[in-house]
Formats: sequence, structure tokens, C-alpha cells
Amino acid sequence: MSGESHRLKLGVLISGSGTNLQALIDAIDAGELDASIEIVVSSRPDAYGLQRAQRAGIQTLTLSKDLYADPGVADTVIATELKRAGVELVVLAGYMRKVGLALLLTWEDRVVNLHPALLPSFPGAHAIDDAYKRGVKVTGVTVHIANEDYDAGPIVAQEPVRVEEGWTVDELEAHIHEVEHVLLPRTIQLFAEGRVAVRPDRTVEIS
Repeated sequence: MSGESHRLKLGVLISGSGTNLQALIDAIDAGELDASIEIVVSSRPDAYGLQRAQRAGIQTLTLSKDLYADPGVADTVIATELKRAGVELVVLAGYMRKVGLALLLTWEDRVVNLHPALLPSFPGAHAIDDAYKRGVKVTGVTVHIANEDYDAGPIVAQEPVRVEEGWTVDELEAHIHEVEHVLLPRTIQLFAEGRVAVRPDRTVEIS
């Protein structure tokens, strides 16, 4: 813990069940993460993560499919609401849409994405299935800074997952999620402590 009175203000973007959102909520409640979640944005109105946010008393925002038909407009609306909430770091936690310049320029090097593979291997929306079908013996989880190139931003943290013989893809996914739930809060705490810097060569230094 940093011991500082300031708590890093987060905006969390989700699309589904919100288990990583819950991991952040739990880490904050346990005193392990010096942050507050100011708003949760969902790309789907039926995402269970919205219920998690509401139970925790967190403001939520859901955009309609019509609004998402124009990604630029959608991102502008999201950016406006995040700014209104005073968000300092944007966390993409299972958010299944590519974010655009309205977010990336407003929070330059302050948009963080969670990816269920060891980037640069297996980018894209089907990383767990892709790694499983390839028969890799080690995969893992990456937390990286998002940029205009999908799953290609500077890497902040990675944690490997060793694939055991006989695992099903569902078992692999379960182990990936277990690692995500630890790695994401731990990495966000580095930002809360001001220990993450992006070098000119677009690699990350942890102080």
C-alpha cells in the first residue's frame, strides 16, 4: 500500500460477467488497492457485471446498439462520462470492443487492457481457444497499455499459466481467469503508486 490519502479514480469497461471487475472491487474492499471505481461502462445491457457494480454502489452506463453503430460517437459519449466522473485510469476488463481516439488521447498511456494470453502471442478475441488449439505448453495473462493497434500496446505485466496434460479448454480458461483476478488488481496498484512509466521506445518501466 502506498500510504497516500489519494485514491486512484478508475473507470472500468466491461462486456460480460464482470469477474475481473469483482476482483477489483474485492481488492479495494480488502485494502489491497488504493483506488476507487467511479463508473462502470458496459457494451451490453445484459452484462452481469452491471449487477456487480450496482451491488457495490457504483455508477453504471450502458450504451445502446444504435449508439455503438458509430464507434466514434460511442467512444465520445464514454469519454464524456468518464471525464465527468473524474476518472484517472481506464481499465478494460473483458471489454470486447476496440477503443478509439476519444479515449486513447484523453487518457494517453492511461488506458489499460487485460488480455488472456502472453502477448504478442495470440492477440484477438479468441486468445484462449487459439492457444489451446495450438497445443502450447505455457500461456498466460497480459496487462498492457492500450493504443490504436489492437492488443499491441506497451506491456506492463505478465503472468504465465502452465497448461497441464489432459486439460479441457474450459479448464484452461478457468485457470486463466484465476490468474487474471490476481494480476489485474496487483498491476493497477502499481499505477496507484505512480510506479508505471512508458519509455520513449514504448516499453514500460516499473520503478
